[in-house]
Amino acid sequence: MRRIKKNDTVIIISGDDRGKRGKVLKVFPDTNRIIVEGVNMVKRHTRASQQFPQGGIMEKEAPIHISNVKLIAPKSNVPTRVGIKVLKDGSKIRVAKHPDCGGEEIL
Repeated sequence: MRRIKKNDTVIIISGDDRGKRGKVLKVFPDTNRIIVEGVNMVKRHTRASQQFPQGGIMEKEAPIHISNVKLIAPKSNVPTRVGIKVLKDGSKIRVAKHPDCGGEEIL
């Protein structure tokens, strides 16, 4: 089970964008990288095409390593580590590890 999933809200804890918050747009589990909305922007020189008839320089998000982010607990709104809890029926859920969260479930 992945600890950070698409549509989670995360905070950047290291790098040039430290302190920024954003929504996870895409997860690459094989390389342990994620794309966060509005973070790690890079300039891409694009040729004119049917999709972009103007062409030019476009800005887009680049992947960052998953170890450089912390999940924001949805109810208590604090950055937290994520744990996995196995329920009695054998299913797994993600839980917040921060003491202020009290082991709240992360959907």
